[in-house]
Amino acid sequence: MSNRVLVTGADGFIGSHLTEELVKSGEKVTAFCLYNSFGTLGWIDTLPKEIRSEIEIFTGDVRDPNGVRTAMRGQQRVFHLAALIAIPFSYHSPDSYVDTNIKGTLNVLNAARELGTERVMVTSTSEVYGTAQYVPIDEKHPFQGQSPYSATKIGADRLAESFYRSFDLPVTIVRPFNTYGPRQSGRAVIPTIISQLLAGQQEIHLGKLSPTRDFNFVKDTAHGFMAIANCPAAIGQELNIATGEEHSIGDLANELIAQINPNAKIVCEEERLRPEKSEVNRLLGDSTKMRALTGWKPEYTFEQGLAETVAWIRDNLDTYKVGQYIL
Repeated sequence: MSNRVLVTGADGFIGSHLTEELVKSGEKVTAFCLYNSFGTLGWIDTLPKEIRSEIEIFTGDVRDPNGVRTAMRGQQRVFHLAALIAIPFSYHSPDSYVDTNIKGTLNVLNAARELGTERVMVTSTSEVYGTAQYVPIDEKHPFQGQSPYSATKIGADRLAESFYRSFDLPVTIVRPFNTYGPRQSGRAVIPTIISQLLAGQQEIHLGKLSPTRDFNFVKDTAHGFMAIANCPAAIGQELNIATGEEHSIGDLANELIAQINPNAKIVCEEERLRPEKSEVNRLLGDSTKMRALTGWKPEYTFEQGLAETVAWIRDNLDTYKVGQYIL
């Protein structure tokens, strides 16, 4: 028997993949997409017809408690992914991050409490940990808000925890490390590198090269969310979705250069650098708890995930504003 599930942020990168995988698994999915006067639904518009036809659409804004409550009525499970995510944009527009990431999450939590929602998955981020104080980073690692973005995600996480502890709300904090793959925005480092290379640029413009990241392929991240939703023992927990492997931005860039355009050179641009104390220099995740509770493990190697990402961007290069720095 299928569940009625709502995905907020379904029009985004991870949300669209999660929505697609949920439909494939037989769930009855409602996609909560950000309302706009153009009537566009983000990446939902690009899904195969056989998937798109199975999705119910709700357009709204997570900042509006009435719309959130309306969308959640009758839903058994809610995957809350809607968020503002770009770190550079949060430097000059932090209010919008508070409104969307904290107040938006509060709206979901309040509605779930009022409506008796069976499960709520609140999306966190590895950025809440800041630069690793020890590795691998487990869920007991201290939190450090190194950007307004990460600070608002810490706030949203702690609100979710408080609703579990105060009201027994069946919530789980899902914390993916850096997710990449088809449909990812050009503001992220992997599509930034790949799109510049595929466009034939001889100079690849990047920021700092030494930081390391633990990269999850997006389908593995989506399956992680689904595994958590099907695991009663995950209620009240916060769980890392991580591969346990780290790659520096420089090594990543050089590998992609070798694969696509060996003559290209890396140029570090000042505008792409984060403020020194804001840069997260190392992220390497520990998913021991996640694997023990749910049995989840990555299905894609980094090489496989990169190959699928390169192939998709090659076929959709016109989606990217190549060479333009996007906040």
